[in-house]
Amino acid sequence: MSAAVAVPEHKLQESPNSRSIEINDWFITASTNPISNASECDSLHASLGFPLPEMTFGRNTLTLEHHQSGWKYSFTTDAALRAVKNGVLQQGDGGVKVGYADKWLQSRYPTYFSCRVYRFTIRHRTGPSSNLPMPVTVPTKSYDWTYTTAYTGHEPLDAPSQSPITWTPADLDNPLHSIPLAELTRPDPILFYAEIPLFEDELHDNGSSNLLVRIVSLPCAFPIDSTKRLAPQRVMPSCIFILARFTLRVDNVLFRTHDTRIYHSFASQPPAIIRETNGWEAPYDRVKRQLPRRDDLTPLTDPTFIAKVLTGLPTEASQREGANTGWRELRRKVEIGVLN
Repeated sequence: MSAAVAVPEHKLQESPNSRSIEINDWFITASTNPISNASECDSLHASLGFPLPEMTFGRNTLTLEHHQSGWKYSFTTDAALRAVKNGVLQQGDGGVKVGYADKWLQSRYPTYFSCRVYRFTIRHRTGPSSNLPMPVTVPTKSYDWTYTTAYTGHEPLDAPSQSPITWTPADLDNPLHSIPLAELTRPDPILFYAEIPLFEDELHDNGSSNLLVRIVSLPCAFPIDSTKRLAPQRVMPSCIFILARFTLRVDNVLFRTHDTRIYHSFASQPPAIIRETNGWEAPYDRVKRQLPRRDDLTPLTDPTFIAKVLTGLPTEASQREGANTGWRELRRKVEIGVLN
């Protein structure tokens, strides 16, 4: 790091289940706790109205508070799951069907029973040699079984009724309205870092669905005057970068990623926040073809590898055509928020 970069004054606090930093006008807290217990799961289940992911971290949170304006912003498991479709999936919801479900049913021994299969109830069934037709599968509760969420964080209910921030579409031709990802990869010292898992589910052995939030605060270089269209590059005291990444793998069907990136320079005047959201997806086989080694499928379980492949595909393929699910979140959206 250049000697010109001064580490700003800040205060760190840490406990067994939380980390926080107080810097400039900001107070940031990341809470990481064990998987929710039975009582907590029952309460959240009743509130949401659909079964929870296998690993639900109901008490995990990330909270940012700007003292001068009173603005608060949070990432919580409860709010993330409320963004999952609860009800019959419609056009645009990106519903996913497991392609081999019928073959799975036909492979079972002849019997009559009621059970849960891929979150569907089988009222009865017959064997492949029977003259009786296959039974109809009836949803036990209509909801998105992949837990797909386009959650971007939220302002808590205890925040002021009149939000001190207004989100407006970014000017994509203005370099000040984009996140300086290249600068964020510089080997500068990290002031604060946390990973906050919100949920994960293996989709009844059909793949994986998870949402993870990361936050980092570090010195970095970026134009600091957000009111100007162009400004000279110079080192600013510090910045915040948040990445909330939802990753979905449905084996032999598709891969899907939804990213929310939030960036703020502590030195921006007036205080400005960039929020960028992206959704990508592609058929399973198209991502599989990008494996470094054909005999090693391990990278297909790595959200970073999946995101790298999806973002490396042509936009037409990953953000328009996708995996032909019609998911409405296949797009890029960049917004600017200025704190009052």
